[in-house]
Amino acid sequence: MNAPDSRRPLLSSASTRFTHRAAVFDEFGHERQVEMPAERDLTLYLDKRELVTLMTMGAHPELLALGYLRNQRLVPDVGHIASIQVDWDVNACAITTRGGVPDLEARTARRIVTTGCGQGTVFGSVMDEVESLRLPATRLSQATLYTLLDVIRRHETVYKSAGSVHGCALFHQEQMLLFTEDVGRHNALDAIAGWMWLEGVEGEGKILYTTGRLTSEMVIKAAQMGVAVVVSRSGITEMGHRLAERLGMALFARCTNRHFLLYSGRERFDAQPELAGTPPAETRA
Repeated sequence: MNAPDSRRPLLSSASTRFTHRAAVFDEFGHERQVEMPAERDLTLYLDKRELVTLMTMGAHPELLALGYLRNQRLVPDVGHIASIQVDWDVNACAITTRGGVPDLEARTARRIVTTGCGQGTVFGSVMDEVESLRLPATRLSQATLYTLLDVIRRHETVYKSAGSVHGCALFHQEQMLLFTEDVGRHNALDAIAGWMWLEGVEGEGKILYTTGRLTSEMVIKAAQMGVAVVVSRSGITEMGHRLAERLGMALFARCTNRHFLLYSGRERFDAQPELAGTPPAETRA
């Protein structure tokens, strides 16, 4: 872990409810009370200029804004940001920089629509940087992967009580450093990126877990964070796979219990097949 920038931004601590209770009727016609995740809009203003509106559960809005700025490469470093203030009365996030962003108009001119939930766009300049990204020599053993999945399974989450959210977690091997949830998997990932930036945490030796599918945008964001190993409960898209192979990133998908599929980066994986138990009949000789 590197020391964070001495000019640490001033962050608000905006709080709000994460779930909402509603009356529903089941298949027997009985009324039941259930929880559902909150979903609200949060408009980011960068030096009083409207930047983007994100749909979010609101769990870590300041970190979400910080990670969004980092992953979109809109400010050079965390010390360039003076403050991030969230006000849920007006659903706004005011970001103030030290000295402004002189080329902001040009850097936000081109947008690319993605498959993202809760966000769905990236600025074109981000896609142009992919070829220059270099990932650290992080490795993962099969035993550590199983421990990581068990830690996630036991962790208390909004998803367990209300569903309809995505979660992301950052691990240093078997140790979970941070867990976040949001209505969009990209938002949850951005919040982790914001925390890493704020605290000066590097991606070397880190493992990223997500409940969401691994699209090209998720792969690029993980690479921007310097994370070389990504684990998903869900699947993977063709472009996400191709980008991971170009970057030398290890992508694990369909990970539940002791099942997983390693799509790329086999050279980063220390396999221990004896830990998996008896394979399904269709995979046996």
